[in-house]
Amino acid sequence: MRCLFLLLLCGSFAVSCNDGNNRKIVAEDLYPTSKPCTRWWWFATEIKKDDIKYQLDWAKEHNFGGVEIAWVYPLHRYKSLYKRLYNRQYPTDTTAQKWLSDEWVDVVHYTKLYADSIGLSCDYTFGSAWPVASSNIPDSLGTQIYGDSTFQQLLTFAWTWPDTQLVINHLDSNAFARFAEPIAKALQKPLEGSKSALFTDSWEIKLNDTNKIWTKDFDKSFYEKFGYDILPYMEAGLDSFPDVRYDYMLHLDEYVTQGFYKPYVDKCKEMGAWSRVQCLASPTDVMTTYGLVDIPETEAMLNNPNYSRIVSSSACLASKPIVSSESFTCMYGFPGTYLREEQTADLKLVADALFAEGVNHHVYHGMPYNPEGSDSIDFFATTYFGPGGSLTSELKDFNAYIESVSGIMRQGKSYTDVAVYVPYEDGVMKGAYPPERRRVWVWGEYELRYIFPPKELEGYHPLWINRHFLENAEYKDAQLHIGDATFSSLYIDVDYMDLRALKRIYELAQEGLPVCLKSTPSQPGKSKAEDFQSIVENLRALENVSDRFDEVHPTKPLVTGSQLPNYWCKVYEDGSHIIFLAQLAAKELKYPLYSGQAYSDETEVIKLEFNVNGHNIIADIEFKPYQSIALKIDSKGGIEYLDIEYRPNGPVVKPKEEQRMYF
Repeated sequence: MRCLFLLLLCGSFAVSCNDGNNRKIVAEDLYPTSKPCTRWWWFATEIKKDDIKYQLDWAKEHNFGGVEIAWVYPLHRYKSLYKRLYNRQYPTDTTAQKWLSDEWVDVVHYTKLYADSIGLSCDYTFGSAWPVASSNIPDSLGTQIYGDSTFQQLLTFAWTWPDTQLVINHLDSNAFARFAEPIAKALQKPLEGSKSALFTDSWEIKLNDTNKIWTKDFDKSFYEKFGYDILPYMEAGLDSFPDVRYDYMLHLDEYVTQGFYKPYVDKCKEMGAWSRVQCLASPTDVMTTYGLVDIPETEAMLNNPNYSRIVSSSACLASKPIVSSESFTCMYGFPGTYLREEQTADLKLVADALFAEGVNHHVYHGMPYNPEGSDSIDFFATTYFGPGGSLTSELKDFNAYIESVSGIMRQGKSYTDVAVYVPYEDGVMKGAYPPERRRVWVWGEYELRYIFPPKELEGYHPLWINRHFLENAEYKDAQLHIGDATFSSLYIDVDYMDLRALKRIYELAQEGLPVCLKSTPSQPGKSKAEDFQSIVENLRALENVSDRFDEVHPTKPLVTGSQLPNYWCKVYEDGSHIIFLAQLAAKELKYPLYSGQAYSDETEVIKLEFNVNGHNIIADIEFKPYQSIALKIDSKGGIEYLDIEYRPNGPVVKPKEEQRMYF
């Protein structure tokens, strides 16, 4: 397997985007190896260099490619939870190096130096825990909501506990600058050597029925932009007015982008680091936001794998070579069902589902800091990677499998043919998720957590696209070009569409872009354009626009068959297509898995038809238990099976434990 893998790397071309010097950024710039990384939980205790060396050596020995240090609470912060769930006793511990002190810098710097010396990457979370918070933030720069001047969102599980930290106002760049300054100073030495990434987690600012994020003069700038006063609607309850809520979300998007995400990316660049970001659930048109960062990251299994297609679509459209995933979070349930009893076959099932959504880099969640000779420390809400865990005996081989598939998926460009307009406007107009789909930090349909491409496009390898990318796309040579993508047609099936998107689509259709318009969208927002419906009618009247997909896109799909597995396709410079076909059980995987869900004792054979480079190839694909398939179809239609075989131990099917879905 390794020889074939190296041959593929040498024989393919590297996907790239430009850095500030107009040099192509390739996957190997971001992470030199395709081995998985792991989040490394540093609990607030005395961190010792001998223990750092011991754990990094352990990670290297078990085929990890790097670590991401995540600074969190002292273990006694949750002593009652640890005792109740895991029967572990953690006494009060005040030995931790002071946050950002010289002693703290010394051990972090040592970690980076030693990681470099043994060939491991070393990333850092930007700050302690999540969401972004600090002890140096005054009340005036903290998170604000409408109608409650006393509101504060406190972070109570940071390194500094029992001192709480104040979550910053993500709408105010001054708040981020105040937060970032001391951390940037402390990380100067730890950022020396190989280039690290700085990570920020998914959005967990409480936007919901009662909390509407706000900031000073938001209403004044809103009036200037939209021409009406939003305050009466805020007083009456914003969610009773979907059109006004749409305008509010547009304005909030601009504030959050300019107040947090752009300053974050700029600060990482200033510090000589990559930005690695989970934009999930941010109150923005999230595909655009993902396009800003160096390394867009998804998450599973608290988030279902289908969401990852949004992230990988954005990466393709913005020419980002790495699509990262925080993998295996709360795989069996929250906060830690079957912790230390995880089964490798179940992990492989999740990883394969993520590969089939375009992921090509994994950051496991995660490995706790354990002193040498100890394996008694856990982080709840995780899968345990470390000495003494149930996964240890299989970890080397499993990580070698992840390395091989990630390496294949890092090369070439994602196959593109049909772009699907993402239903972001629909999500904003719908408002809240039904109760069974909400959590403390999961509230609105705008988050796009549960969307899937249309079923009739399954074989066409569809990617999502939004207004921003359409505005930056160019139609030439009968193709829509944007980033690494070249699309033959655009598919639209939404109830609402922004006027700017409609106008751009009409322009592209007039230039010749085939458009499948399945429904007649309405305009969201309070102020309605008089010509919106006439533009829709003019669009529909064009001969290259139809509500029937086969009329605007008569070519055959990439893959057909009576039963399609989830899959992802990469195209190499020589015209070869690499198609990863996920094991059949990975299709439409949902949180939570039950322990042993991957169990299989049967081989299934399905007939698939591939249409590549003008060639029609029919093959009987044999799926052995636990196996996914990687095919190489060359420019002449020749088919080759790549060796990615890895068979984990057969899992034991354990009783399904009832899980809290709302937490």
